Amino acid sequence: MRAMILAAGRGERLKPLTDHKPKPLIEVGGKSLIARHLERLADSGFEEVVINLGWLGERIVDHLGQGEAFGLHIQYSQEPPGALETAGGIVHALSLLGDAPFLAVSADVLTDYPFERAMQCEVTGAAHLVLVDNPAHHPGGDFALDSGRVRREGADCLTFSGIAVFDPALFAGLSPGRRALRPVLEQAILEGRVAGEHYSGRWADIGTPQRLAEAQQSFAGDS
Repeated sequence: MRAMILAAGRGERLKPLTDHKPKPLIEVGGKSLIARHLERLADSGFEEVVINLGWLGERIVDHLGQGEAFGLHIQYSQEPPGALETAGGIVHALSLLGDAPFLAVSADVLTDYPFERAMQCEVTGAAHLVLVDNPAHHPGGDFALDSGRVRREGADCLTFSGIAVFDPALFAGLSPGRRALRPVLEQAILEGRVAGEHYSGRWADIGTPQRLAEAQQSFAGDS
């Protein structure tokens, strides 16, 4: 199985920190966000990783190279100026991802989710989403979980973690260009093609200076 790290975002809410550094290279506990993902992917048995690039993407390439330091082979998907959003970025990278289901991970989350679960995940529809408890900044959640199936609405909505296993067929029919992920997921959910799980372990979304500061405190002792 291949993995894709979604790393093309501008990080507007983290300015001015991201004016000269791409968000995936921001360090927490002395290690960049994206390096944390790559180390854990390698430890989980992954060998092939695709990373999409947008704002200051060349700095990510300079930092990671071809992945030798992590025991991985990294391929890069360069996006046009302004980037393509999540679904558009995946469509743009499909030729690098192959025909089998792949793991997708947002570069700006910190988590101890065991990525090896993705290799054991049987995607019988379009996607398998990892949902987490709602953080304080997103109390309403995104989707509900009903006996392993994801629903658009429900009594106890959870937050989409930015971690998922996708069947490439979910994106294969979409035209190239800028496209958000949520409408694509919602359509597949309506069709009953999305499964999911609730993960209650460590997870944090590094989207604002305040959340970055909280993560620095929480992860300060991690290697």
